Amino acid sequence: MQLFLSFPTWLRAEIIPGLPFRWYGMMYLVAFAISYILFRYQIKQRKIDLDSDTILNFFFWGIIGLLIGARLFSTLLFDPYGIYIRRPWLIVWPFYEGRFVGLQGMNYYGGLLGAVVGFVLYARKRKLNILALGDILLAGVPLGYTFGRLGNFINAELFGRLTKAPWGVIFPTAQQFSTSEPWVQEWAADVGISTDTAMVNLPRHPTQIYEGLLEGVLLWLIIWFIFRKKRPFDGFIIGFYIIAYGAMRFFVDYFRMPISASDFAVRLVDTGLSVNFVQSPLNLIPSQFYSLAMVIGGVIFLVIVSKRPQKPVILESTSGEDHGGEGESHNTARRLRKKLRKG
Repeated sequence: MQLFLSFPTWLRAEIIPGLPFRWYGMMYLVAFAISYILFRYQIKQRKIDLDSDTILNFFFWGIIGLLIGARLFSTLLFDPYGIYIRRPWLIVWPFYEGRFVGLQGMNYYGGLLGAVVGFVLYARKRKLNILALGDILLAGVPLGYTFGRLGNFINAELFGRLTKAPWGVIFPTAQQFSTSEPWVQEWAADVGISTDTAMVNLPRHPTQIYEGLLEGVLLWLIIWFIFRKKRPFDGFIIGFYIIAYGAMRFFVDYFRMPISASDFAVRLVDTGLSVNFVQSPLNLIPSQFYSLAMVIGGVIFLVIVSKRPQKPVILESTSGEDHGGEGESHNTARRLRKKLRKG
């Protein structure tokens, strides 16, 4: 009896075979588009006086920061062989063996840090309330993030460790194991895989899907339907997102293979098993420390922001009230503009 899922043979990394346009890049564009649409929706719903050029520039700065940060973290911090240290021009060189392959390799933590820098720089330049705008932005970002993880699944990358669960997936790019090993024969027999060949591929946790559902769909539902209209202070959603994402990612990483070729960063329990196996919660891979840092940083951020003097920054307009004519409406619009700027 087969107790695993085969990776869909019809899925290809390239949108059109032979052309350097990949589904992963397309998923990035979809993620940006969804975040932008949900941001514009909230601006319109709350009748915030923020023009289209400002919104576009706000996103442009954030996206540029995201791409730079994601690329730098991926190539400099997650490069076990030191290729980019020795040849730093490859960080921005989109060719490999004479073929255009684009910039392959992005890192979420670097992208988050870069995006924050980009958004903050633009907000300071325009004297915008970055905490209020950040809350609005992060009310939609998790849903867009879901498509980024879907792109990872299509690329058959960032998969998890071995599993006997019936939803385990055999990824074509995963490490294969010798059928001469007794444990391989036993594992294969348990999930219904033939060991007639010298090497065999075993099912793994589809951690891209886990992340898309947890850090994407679930986190979006919580923020969008619970906190979006009931945040106690500006910056609350920002802090909550950082904490929740870090905690969810920390949990999923128990099932995920490390990005680099390194083993556990902390191994307090010697199980005798390699990193290919899910094991003790006291054994942590490197990326889990980034997640812990996010949780701690998010808590500190919320404590600091909650103690700031809270000015009456009301993002919704009061157009439903009786303002007494066109002159008062003009004054209301002017007040709303001021409320999005630092006092």
